[in-house]
Amino acid sequence: MILASFLFATMGLCVKYASAYYDTGEIVFYRGLVGAALMALLTWRQRGTLRTAVPAMHFWRSLSGVAALCMWFYAIGNLPLATAMTLNYMSSVWMALFLLGGAILLGGARLDPRVVAAVLTGFAGVALILRPTIEQDQLWHGVVGLLSGMLSATAYLQVTALGRAGEPEYRIVFYFSLGGMTAGLLAMLAGGSHPHTLAGIGWLLAVGTFATVAQLMMTRAYGTGKPLVNASLQYLGIVFAFIYGVVLFDDPVTWMALAGMLLIVLAGLAATFLRSKAAPNVAPSTTTET
Repeated sequence: MILASFLFATMGLCVKYASAYYDTGEIVFYRGLVGAALMALLTWRQRGTLRTAVPAMHFWRSLSGVAALCMWFYAIGNLPLATAMTLNYMSSVWMALFLLGGAILLGGARLDPRVVAAVLTGFAGVALILRPTIEQDQLWHGVVGLLSGMLSATAYLQVTALGRAGEPEYRIVFYFSLGGMTAGLLAMLAGGSHPHTLAGIGWLLAVGTFATVAQLMMTRAYGTGKPLVNASLQYLGIVFAFIYGVVLFDDPVTWMALAGMLLIVLAGLAATFLRSKAAPNVAPSTTTET
């Protein structure tokens, strides 16, 4: 799990470097291409099959997941790396907010004040993080990063449904990658593409490889380890991204940003704990890339 978190942060680093050569749609396309190729190879090695009985479920999962991925990559290219990573990790808090909304709509369900506190804590952290962002005239990029976390939460719900339908992880990841290829190709047809360079190709391959290997490691961790321990270790990705940003990009270190990250981590862990108590057989959400 620690290595998966490190690889996701490293993938974010590669996305930031690749953004100097390519648009978001191009990066998403090649990330999907590498992921689909690796998943097809893994399926062949395990003598599995990519044939599915629930294509509609894969379509909706890919739609929300790829939209979240595009927004996340866009945010990484335009925000400090740790900020973009942290906003995407709001997915656990969004899940808690969805639980609140469901309780209100059902009417008969009792609101858990701990869930309310977790949601409010998470959004307090967002306010602290985005306040310095507003001063740098990057509010739009911050909102996009925040929306990527919300869509990640909806994609997680669909991944859970696919797992209950009996779909193996490699098939879910393959169709997600295929969806990324499709969305990226449409973006390239609409907005054009940039010429390749040796450095650019290297960053694209790194993005796809790190993302896919990290996915497999995270899937393995959640399949064999304790969910709450994994969820805690998952937030090390923010620490790794913060170190990358400070060392390689001279990202500013402010007390508001650090306090906001801490609040989001605490809110995410609390939301994960409360959700695991309510539904102990459901693994916590990981990230967009899952």
